Amino acid sequence: ACQSMGRDYYDELGVSRDASEAELKKAYRKLAMKWHPDKNKDNRDAAEARFKRISEAYDVLSDPEKRKIYNVAGEEGLKNGGAGGGFGAGGFHHRNAEDIFAEVFGE
Repeated sequence: ACQSMGRDYYDELGVSRDASEAELKKAYRKLAMKWHPDKNKDNRDAAEARFKRISEAYDVLSDPEKRKIYNVAGEEGLKNGGAGGGFGAGGFHHRNAEDIFAEVFGE
């Protein structure tokens, strides 16, 4: 992905661009457990930043609508509301990393 597109969510999760829902969830679970702030007491701030990036990447890629916009317009496209402004005037808002974690691990 080119730099102007923002971060590479696929790279963030270590998956290919055609990763399935199951592959995304598996990658997220592995990384979220590794980088959860509670598991990294000595390096909490760095772990929390990484954990949030992983959660954000999973949140986007696990949602077919957001993933489609991301694949076309990148991170900036999501934040600007996608090609057609599908997220309203406020653009796209990321969900809380802990909420995403609870959702995935609470199944």
